[in-house]
Amino acid sequence: MTASIAVILPAAGRSTRFSGREKKPFVSLDGRPVWLRAAELFWSRDDVTKLYLVVAPEDREMFRTRFAHLIAFANAEVVDGGTERCDSVANALARIPEDVPFVAVHDAVRPLTPHILIDTVFAAAQRHGAAIPALAVTDTLKQVDQQRITATVSRQGLFQAQTPQVFRRDWLVQAYAQRSQISEPITDDAQLVEAAGHPVTIVPGSPLNFKITTPEDLELAEAVIKLR
Repeated sequence: MTASIAVILPAAGRSTRFSGREKKPFVSLDGRPVWLRAAELFWSRDDVTKLYLVVAPEDREMFRTRFAHLIAFANAEVVDGGTERCDSVANALARIPEDVPFVAVHDAVRPLTPHILIDTVFAAAQRHGAAIPALAVTDTLKQVDQQRITATVSRQGLFQAQTPQVFRRDWLVQAYAQRSQISEPITDDAQLVEAAGHPVTIVPGSPLNFKITTPEDLELAEAVIKLR
């Protein structure tokens, strides 16, 4: 298998919803930091060229000091994050060599992504140019204004996007070059690629592929690991 995919792991978020002393990517999950569990999903794959770990500039010294041996073992490059998530990804994207044909972006706080999901989305991206995992929305959706329901929203055709999101490198570079033309908030990389006019294929996501956003998510992840 030819190494053809660079992986960006954004870990530069502010963790405002995580009420702990450490930011989410650095907190321990059953004895190992969350970011490391996410990185381990990729670093031994034959089709991955390199990992790019994006951390906030104020965390860089701590990150290098605390995890230097793990960074070296993972053959990873540490990149400074930006003001917003898309700025962080752009910084890492600029470091990826032009001869790498595909780029995957995976949240560093999704540590339980099944390997079969990664296999599936990587293969789909290589066939179609861009692919993401997603789960069909199953809960009833309500539109709310000031704690009052104003409408029940049809869930038909609605999906929850997950990561890793995988794209042709040239498509992603083009999409990021045009991101200033988008007026609405940018919440994932597929949004940029869609706006640039490229089709993005969906593959089945997994309930295990959840983000650790709150302390309760961390407890759930701990429980999942203990059941394995």
